[in-house]
Amino acid sequence: MASRRKARILAFQALYFWEASLQRVPVEELITFAWLEKDKPLEEDMSVFSKMLVAGAIENITEIDSQIKKHLENWDISRLNRVDLAVLRMSAYTLMYQSDFPPSIVIDEAIGICREFGTDDSYKFVNGVLDSIRKSLDGKPYSP
Repeated sequence: MASRRKARILAFQALYFWEASLQRVPVEELITFAWLEKDKPLEEDMSVFSKMLVAGAIENITEIDSQIKKHLENWDISRLNRVDLAVLRMSAYTLMYQSDFPPSIVIDEAIGICREFGTDDSYKFVNGVLDSIRKSLDGKPYSP
């Protein structure tokens, strides 16, 4: 598995944990990835990429959640399962703020993570929402 893929999974797990914690863990603490096995250090590029995804998603959570809400059809964001929400937040952050990543790769990676960690239909749902966000951005960086 490529290190970018592993970094995305790590970022997804951190965002999942952040959402699931009763008291939101501070970003600085979250990006230490304390739950990982200490005898297996992270590769530097993987660590940097994961930290960027987590910190960026949390720092821009209001705008990201607003975009997700706009593209939910007959759903409320509070009804989303945590796996789908974490993947959507991480991927929407990348689509909105990291225009140097091809949207097709961002969406493909999100689908892969959903297939591995989500429900049977998660990947279809996440694909639809992210594709809608992608179309609304029309290749331009996000601007509020």
